[in-house]
Amino acid sequence: MSYLEFRSVTKRYGPVEVVAPFDLEVAEGEFVVFLGPSGCGKTTLMRMVGGLEQPSSGRILLRGQPLGPPDRRRGMVFQSYSAFPWLTVAGNVAYGMRYRRDLTAAEKRARTAHFLRLVGLTDFAHQWPNRISGGMRQRVAIARTLAAGSEILLMDEPFGALDALRRERLQLELRRIQREEGRTVIFVTHDVEEAAFLADRVIVFTRRPARILAEVDVTARLGPESTLELRGSAEFFALRNELLALVRSTDEEEEATAP
Repeated sequence: MSYLEFRSVTKRYGPVEVVAPFDLEVAEGEFVVFLGPSGCGKTTLMRMVGGLEQPSSGRILLRGQPLGPPDRRRGMVFQSYSAFPWLTVAGNVAYGMRYRRDLTAAEKRARTAHFLRLVGLTDFAHQWPNRISGGMRQRVAIARTLAAGSEILLMDEPFGALDALRRERLQLELRRIQREEGRTVIFVTHDVEEAAFLADRVIVFTRRPARILAEVDVTARLGPESTLELRGSAEFFALRNELLALVRSTDEEEEATAP
């Protein structure tokens, strides 16, 4: 039985077809990156996994069972700065663990402190979200989702607002946590270098309606470890350029079919 499976999933908004019939299997513990041009439908697919959208037809199955409304098994980090304004920074991070009965109060406090350190917000733990920058609010959302311990992480360009060094640090830490804890990740981006660095497998999408243009097995090409040394290698740049050429081909296809 597949872990996460898309079976002939489509999505339409009125007459507009956003996702063409889509089939994909994701293994448990796999890090899959959805890569493609803006507006191609990759975020819509991710939102359907999270239960925020429903397929127009087809099914999405988790361990053979249809997915329903959002639940704790699926944690989401959006592009927007999603911090709860009525909670402090620490309160936001702890909020992700509110329904966990497997953790004591002390363990929740320890996890809150750990993930605050991870995203560099320890000194801002008692600040309100309206007192910190947009990029810092996004770090709060990332820490909250990681602290919750969700089985599947659904991440929509979560590092886009971060500076280069913080982004790199969080990419490395996300990969470490994902491997150590066996998390399954679906990560949406249009950044080819980020896709090549993070993914076990990259799914490259056409322009809308979303279809799979290519599947690239990154692990087979670069090995299982994501390191800074690997990022500077000739093999990494060759893969990055291959992904970039695939994404560029979607623009060429659009120009060729334009009236």
